[in-house]
Amino acid sequence: MSCEGCPNAGNCSKDASTCGVETNSKNHIKDVVAVMSGKGGVGKSTMTVLLAKSLAAQGKKVGIMDADITGPSIPRLMGVEDQHAYGTKENEILPVVVDDIKLMSLNFMVENESEPVIWRGPIVGNVVKQFYTDVLWEDLDVLLIDMPPGTGDVALTIMQSLPLKGVVMVSTPQPMVSMIVEKAIHMCEKMDIPVLGLIENMAYLECPNCHEHIDFYNKEELDAFLNKIKVPCYGMLPQVDLLRDINRYDQSYTLEQQEKTMELMKEIAQRMSDDLQ
Repeated sequence: MSCEGCPNAGNCSKDASTCGVETNSKNHIKDVVAVMSGKGGVGKSTMTVLLAKSLAAQGKKVGIMDADITGPSIPRLMGVEDQHAYGTKENEILPVVVDDIKLMSLNFMVENESEPVIWRGPIVGNVVKQFYTDVLWEDLDVLLIDMPPGTGDVALTIMQSLPLKGVVMVSTPQPMVSMIVEKAIHMCEKMDIPVLGLIENMAYLECPNCHEHIDFYNKEELDAFLNKIKVPCYGMLPQVDLLRDINRYDQSYTLEQQEKTMELMKEIAQRMSDDLQ
């Protein structure tokens, strides 16, 4: 293997001869960032989509790779669950493109999105690597990888084989979630992958009348968690329908409401962009 074309060339502890990266000569991806949690149900896929939309609004060329093979949700969140991916005669896979964001998910390759994927870990890991090497991503500033929950086979495959520039963690303020997210952070540390920042999702309610923030959990416990993990908090987001229903914007929400959502994500995406420089 060669380090040529890898965004981490010169800033990586891996031996090039053992690195699993197989560079497609037609792809030029500047930064690869995993969106991870360790815990399911925290809104990780939603954060991936919102980050992609925010980065695209900055003028960046963005792609999303749905690495949650057994529970892919990116197509539905982007409102393209009925579309399919196709291949070229060179055996390359063409991503689905929505709002100039390139997407790849296993659900683009199955006839029915509700069909279960009953595969063992090694097969799932190989599919994830093929999504990186065989998809015609072409020129991208950022490729976001929507990770599956946990610290198992897929997470290990991605960290060992793909040229990650860093990881963005997604959490919610419950103590049980914080403990599991901390495990994921320690996994990144052991794999020498930097954790760029953390997004606290569903952190509070906003009163519709007075706009006061109503915290769900003890603020001191959250502060203690952030101090313990030594990871900057990119932002704290409320539990609102605007974030939950991003796949229904065109049908259910006004342009003003949509802009409010993007305003919530603007600073988070900018902080991530700054850390990638």
